[in-house]
Amino acid sequence: MKSIFVQIKCELTKAFDVAAHFVDNFPETAEVYSTSGTYDIMVKFDLDDERSIGEFVTRKVQSVPGIRETYTIVAFKMRWNPASKPDYEPRPETVAGKAGR
Repeated sequence: MKSIFVQIKCELTKAFDVAAHFVDNFPETAEVYSTSGTYDIMVKFDLDDERSIGEFVTRKVQSVPGIRETYTIVAFKMRWNPASKPDYEPRPETVAGKAGR
């Protein structure tokens, strides 16, 4: 499974219609957000690993009525061990010396 975020600029007055269309008709829709700024909404889609991102966005997402522009962000999972220590850990006397300056 891979996740992509698509920021969407909508035609005036169409943002709620576009968002509802994704929720009602796209099983790949994981989350939908209303945003401020350049884009009106952001949608997170979860796609199967073999699914083409480019084909999904250009043939499926961009065909939704009311969309003017899209911007796609590919998300990568981060995995870490919270118990692991960083490569560098300052010595206590170094930190204490800087705090007093």
